[in-house]
Amino acid sequence: MQISPFFHNLRSAYRAELDDMRSDSEGLNILNQRLAERRGELNFLVSMIELSPEMVTVVLHKAFRFTSAVAMQQLLSQEPEDLPEWDDLAPSLEIAPWAAPLIKTLRKQAAGDWFLCVAAALEYMESQPQHAHDSHASDDDDSDEDESADDDNADRSDKHLSADDADDGDGRTREEAGADWMAEQGFDRKE
Repeated sequence: MQISPFFHNLRSAYRAELDDMRSDSEGLNILNQRLAERRGELNFLVSMIELSPEMVTVVLHKAFRFTSAVAMQQLLSQEPEDLPEWDDLAPSLEIAPWAAPLIKTLRKQAAGDWFLCVAAALEYMESQPQHAHDSHASDDDDSDEDESADDDNADRSDKHLSADDADDGDGRTREEAGADWMAEQGFDRKE
């Protein structure tokens, strides 16, 4: 399948946006909570549909079920100015009932139909095993999400250790070093 440079670049940005939303500072998977918050901000976000479609597309994460791979693959080969009309693409997918009001709001925007085609393409790539980022495979199952997040964190800790992640020269852990630094800045120690 051929993916246009437009969608190739947006796919990376969309994955990064989902990854940013996936976990909190404690590493807990809070994607569903953050998606709900973002959906509540749609009236503000519509102003960004042309400038940063990947930031708005997350409101439609898991909103589509694709019924025509041929139509979606053809869509992915297009540049932004060549995208089909939403009414032509819509028969190639099914929309989750919860997403219908969001789509109605988006279609009221000048570039709304264009954006919906972009969103469908990004979601299609995320839904396909050959395109999806490995850590996104279990978004539908909450228990799998937590396990996947733990596995992802374990993978990251194994692969990306830095000097800050390991014990420093005199055996102090990163937490102890952080507490020392905070004390040096004038904060009280937590004990």
